[in-house]
Amino acid sequence: MPQIAAPMRLATAVRPYDWGSVTALPELFGTEPTGRPQAELWMGAHPGDPSSVDGVPLDQIIARDPAGTLGERVAARFGPVLPYLLKVLAIERPLSLQVHPTSAQAAAGFAEESARGVPLDDFARTYKDASHKPEMVCAITPFHGLCGFREPAATAALLERLGLPDLRPWIDTLRTQEPGAALRTVFASIFDDASRPLLAQVEQALLGQEGGDGLGVYAGIARACPGDPGVVAALLLHHVNLLPGEALYLGAGVPHAYLGGIGVEIMANSDNVLRCGLTTKHIDVPELMRVVDFTPGDPFLVRSERDVPGEHHYRPPAPEFALTRYDLSEGSPHTIPGGDPQIVVCIEGEARLGTGSLTLRPGESAFIPAAAPTTSLTGKGTTYRALPSSPPS
Repeated sequence: MPQIAAPMRLATAVRPYDWGSVTALPELFGTEPTGRPQAELWMGAHPGDPSSVDGVPLDQIIARDPAGTLGERVAARFGPVLPYLLKVLAIERPLSLQVHPTSAQAAAGFAEESARGVPLDDFARTYKDASHKPEMVCAITPFHGLCGFREPAATAALLERLGLPDLRPWIDTLRTQEPGAALRTVFASIFDDASRPLLAQVEQALLGQEGGDGLGVYAGIARACPGDPGVVAALLLHHVNLLPGEALYLGAGVPHAYLGGIGVEIMANSDNVLRCGLTTKHIDVPELMRVVDFTPGDPFLVRSERDVPGEHHYRPPAPEFALTRYDLSEGSPHTIPGGDPQIVVCIEGEARLGTGSLTLRPGESAFIPAAAPTTSLTGKGTTYRALPSSPPS
């Protein structure tokens, strides 16, 4: 079979999850609204919803020619699969409070559910594949979410501002126990049925907040997800605001929930999500408790590197992916080296690949196989490029 050696236009799908925006992606890409939430634009070869080229799914194209599409180095490192999945997110209301497993946890969980005969499309299936799912989101618009556990003493001070005497045992635990043990104890208590009356008190107290004392964002979560234990669990997590161009990385075990904004997200080629709240999807608190990392710490912000004017490189500590943002201007061409499987998506304006006729407009994307030579990128606007991370030298 001859190698595929030129950029290929992708046909992609938008997932209509209930947390998505009805208008954000249509306004960004200049398309007609469907009247339903448009949450995630997927670009990649995940078997759950692969992109396609002329009607052929990208995962099948890769399977037919792993060396030409992925390159020998990437195929040897990750097998005959594209190692990353690229998305554009448009968030109108909170996503689920969730964590992702390590590679070992994912492999074990996937094998165990498969051995029990749980279908992959079963609502109660927790592990959709055998891969871990590190991820990074880069803000297109102002973007915010919850990420990682706050230091327990700071959370105790936050809870104290609610003025609820019944919170005293949790506050004392957060102030006196070892940080990881304290967070585990309080987090587990939140999902204990015996705590339901206290959760209702906390929710009512939050609904009286409008923005002071750092509680306003949690009041917004309470309004969006009434009666959900995840509302109170969210109080244990950092609130993170990203300006356009800023990026946040999430490794295994880090609890998080995106809350609002538009961003480009890149992750390992996996759909493994363990949820405990803020969702109508499957919740598995016991498995999440086994996987979550209760170590408090600051959110992992990824600083962009600017090696070339108009290029912003994001290199998180995940072997499966890296991301480049191009601020294109006419008369200032960029080059995309060959040798890696790459996806390019136009967010704003117009991008042209190579000297041929492959022009991308907002929301359109292309796959560049590893066998393709160095490709020129020209145009005017904003474009992102996904690729595997380079191995350490």
